[in-house]
Amino acid sequence: MSEWWTYSLQDLLMFSPQTYYRLFERYNADLWPAHLLALALGASPLILFFRDGDRARPWIVAILAAGWVAVAWFYFWTRYASIHLAAPYFALAFVVESLLLLGVGLSHGSFILARSGRWRQRTGLGIFLFALGVCPILGLALGRNWTQAEVIGLAPDPTALATLAVLLLTGTRRFWVLAPIPILWCLISGATLWAMASPDFFVAPGLALLAALVASLEGTKQG
Repeated sequence: MSEWWTYSLQDLLMFSPQTYYRLFERYNADLWPAHLLALALGASPLILFFRDGDRARPWIVAILAAGWVAVAWFYFWTRYASIHLAAPYFALAFVVESLLLLGVGLSHGSFILARSGRWRQRTGLGIFLFALGVCPILGLALGRNWTQAEVIGLAPDPTALATLAVLLLTGTRRFWVLAPIPILWCLISGATLWAMASPDFFVAPGLALLAALVASLEGTKQG
């Protein structure tokens, strides 16, 4: 029996790329036209933040939390679990993130939506727009079918990235309470795509690490 260090990520992959993307096709077909509602709700945290600021905090937090629960149930538990043994644990992590968002976000004085610094806000805005508008069409640019689109609130990558973006935009001091699970998921997703030789494997990890870097640098400057 080979030693564990002789294995690569490709050896640990539990499915083929065809199986993975076919799963997304079936998933999107089963949930359509919920994608339209998901996109509308996905855009609302950005609109509410710039229009109403901290007054919109309960709504923004609730929308983000709902997206994490929706992905946990509809994607990980009922679909991804059919091809990946760790899917139930991913679902649990997404539920935990939802509870963290609600617990921290709705606690009085612990999560105040205030405009962040210029670079942090620009980075957050860019990541949010990417999660909302680019993630659904990224596959098309890479030659995949439009039926495999990944939509915020229904697919894990854009949901995680949008959450990190909101945390950057708001300048919340609770970034490192709420960011670890989204960042970890982006790294896991990137590793999976790399194992499948997908050219976009670096996108989610790269943006997540950028969010972490910007948050760290601005936090250092503020401190």
